Amino acid sequence: MESAKHLVFDLPTYDESGYPLVFKVTKFPCGGFTIGMGLSHAVCDGVGASQFLRAIIDFARGKKEPAVKPVWERERLVGTITKQPLQIDYVDETSAAVSPFLPTKLLMHECIKVDSESITRLKMSLMKEGDIGESFTGFESLAAYVWRSRVRALKLSHDGRIMLNITVGVRRQMLDPPLPEGYYGNAIVDADIILTVRELNEKPLHEVVRLIRESKRVACNVDYVRKYINTLETEQEDLDVKGSGAFFTMTDWRHLGFLENLDFGFEELVNTVPAPCDMFGSVDLCIFSSLSKLDSSMKGGVRIFVSLPCDAMIKFKEEMEALSFFN
Repeated sequence: MESAKHLVFDLPTYDESGYPLVFKVTKFPCGGFTIGMGLSHAVCDGVGASQFLRAIIDFARGKKEPAVKPVWERERLVGTITKQPLQIDYVDETSAAVSPFLPTKLLMHECIKVDSESITRLKMSLMKEGDIGESFTGFESLAAYVWRSRVRALKLSHDGRIMLNITVGVRRQMLDPPLPEGYYGNAIVDADIILTVRELNEKPLHEVVRLIRESKRVACNVDYVRKYINTLETEQEDLDVKGSGAFFTMTDWRHLGFLENLDFGFEELVNTVPAPCDMFGSVDLCIFSSLSKLDSSMKGGVRIFVSLPCDAMIKFKEEMEALSFFN
């Protein structure tokens, strides 16, 4: 992860002059190259970024227009000020859990690989634990495990409150009429789960997974999406607890299409590495990503990108390694 920082431009994150798009191409003696692409999240979401990269590749291969033409239509997701905004619960500074390791600038940035067998064992164990036939997705299962492992690694105060924030794509939920295929703007909402540290540690893990699944289900409801957009137009909450360890955002890049059939005409793309500006220097973000195509032994697995204080990272990696022995 550290090396990825040298392959992209380091630009001001909140500079109002704006840098909506930057590219940095690095060639290597072996003949390979990297493309460091930086986009403003105000312009597009992950699906839109993937669509844009595909369009660039189409032009690089000599096509006169991209296979999927870009569509603006931002007015489709513009909200209206409402007198009845969503009653969204937040973790404030007085109730947030605290860690003895934070604040600090001494952070480790790690990429942790989890193979498909470990994911399957975790899912089967959760189904057995709940004594039900219900099936959980790999993301839901891993999200619960990673959240609990991180909280334990940070030694967050037991009675403090913590929030798990999951970004949920809602392109398929806007059905009246549906968003066009080429829409590349933001079409994501937040799914939040709030517990105390004690609750997260003491609850059976399958119950935490159920909370995550239910939160995602609510976030994908058409009425909720519209109310969410209107609430954003009406009020903006600024969380004071970011950077404290109590707030944690998870996002899954595996289904954005960055590694699917991207061919520059002479070689296909074999790897993507996320390097968002708010990952370095922060403990609030976790990204699930596909593994490199060069790593065939890990087919079906996942890479987890996370940043933590040095002492906490040691404990977190121990928790993640325990997945190999999960039963």
